[in-house]
Amino acid sequence: MTDASPAAASAPDVSIVVPIYNEFDNLPDLVDRIDEAMRAQPLSFELLAVDDGSTDGSRQRLRELAATRPWLRAVLLARNYGQSSALQAGFDRVRGRYVVTLDADLQNEPQDIPLLLQRLETDPDVDMVSGWRKDRQDAELSRKLPSRIANKLISSATGVHLHDYGCALKAYRRPIIDRIRLYGELHRFIPSLAKEAGARITEVPVRHHARVHGVSKYGIDRTFRVILDLILIVFFMRYRQRPLHAFGGLGLWLAAPGSLMLLWLFVLKLFGHDIGGRPLLLIGVMLLLMGVQLIVAGLIGELLTRTYHEAGGKPQFYADEYVLDSEPKQAAAFDQTAESAINPVA
Repeated sequence: MTDASPAAASAPDVSIVVPIYNEFDNLPDLVDRIDEAMRAQPLSFELLAVDDGSTDGSRQRLRELAATRPWLRAVLLARNYGQSSALQAGFDRVRGRYVVTLDADLQNEPQDIPLLLQRLETDPDVDMVSGWRKDRQDAELSRKLPSRIANKLISSATGVHLHDYGCALKAYRRPIIDRIRLYGELHRFIPSLAKEAGARITEVPVRHHARVHGVSKYGIDRTFRVILDLILIVFFMRYRQRPLHAFGGLGLWLAAPGSLMLLWLFVLKLFGHDIGGRPLLLIGVMLLLMGVQLIVAGLIGELLTRTYHEAGGKPQFYADEYVLDSEPKQAAAFDQTAESAINPVA
């Protein structure tokens, strides 16, 4: 077994990212349990503990813990930015070829981390392993029921079918993390973002514990935010590179009946009927104008998308180049000049 504490000059095998917000009482146990779990397996590791503007002394405790543990890197955000920003701050600093995430509340079991890493190590066809809290230790009505509804809704809308989108315990291959960016509250949809970035995803059952210290940062109100974010994710996955199909399609559905209404009224006018006071005239004009506006918005979106990609923005696709009797090369994964997707060749 190799030494689990990486030298400062060498990159570790695994980077563990933990967002932290007011978890003062949990931090010592969390750090010790992660250390215990990772030292029982052969991969070297680092722990990036990202404090998201805690106000309970968590920042100072992280400094103290990091002072005696060379594998612990404390990342202290200037204020509370939210979980997505905290995770992205950790992702921007990872050095390992595998990246693991989990929550700091100790409801996730650090001893399950090697289970997820083993799946990545032994299965080259898996890029992301998502934890499934099969026996979840939370309140039924306020946590588990809304979660089940959200999981079904997200799976159906995005086509990424998982039992447990909300489980923070996940493991990724590094290239997948390098391809995604988190902002707002998109941390709930990392599997969908990873899928859009080309990840092959599997799910494994993991243990779950009731919270002992601290209070939950989530409430029933997040259900409504999830619905709004889901609309964004569905649009992003389906229409990011073809916004005209989204806006223009809806515009045609509105403009077509509006045009037919106005055409019918025009025919009536030719036969001498009075159409000035008919509600159908107002409805037809409104539908036609709304439809034209949406089509124009789609065209503007197409221009912005073209400008974004041609100016060197996010690549249109990701590809792995496989060579016989060698490991896959990731060099093509960030080619921003290619114009068509390349499937891996065995």
